[in-house]
Amino acid sequence: MAISTTTHLNFRGDARAALEFYRSVFGGDLTAVAYGDLGMPKDLPDADKVVFGQVTADNGFRIMAYDVPGGAPAAAAPTATTRDNGMTLTGERFFVSVRGDSADAVGALWDRLADGAQVVEKYGPSPWTPGFGMLTDRFGVTWILDVAAHAG
Repeated sequence: MAISTTTHLNFRGDARAALEFYRSVFGGDLTAVAYGDLGMPKDLPDADKVVFGQVTADNGFRIMAYDVPGGAPAAAAPTATTRDNGMTLTGERFFVSVRGDSADAVGALWDRLADGAQVVEKYGPSPWTPGFGMLTDRFGVTWILDVAAHAG
């Protein structure tokens, strides 16, 4: 049996904008289905919000997202700090991790994803990989981008 996992992000009205941004960063195809497309009356407040969305790219990138229906409570915003020993501490329950084969290719993704982001750890060489960085994008999602380290 083969399985795969895909990160599914929950937004509060900006899922479509986030998915469009992620497509601009990673490439691929975007699918966004609104609540109204599935029968919700078009005059209701959430009818134009995304009930199912995803970006899928040939390079293996895939992410899903939707807009949480109007009445659901929002989670508290997490924070991140870097300790003196260089370790990053954060209240996030998860990060989205993107790993590539080359520092240049991952660096190009970093440059696009960093537009409007809060940088937690600037992208660059680290003791364990030729490229590593962490940021929280303009939609509040924290990403780790790194380069696969090769043994030897």
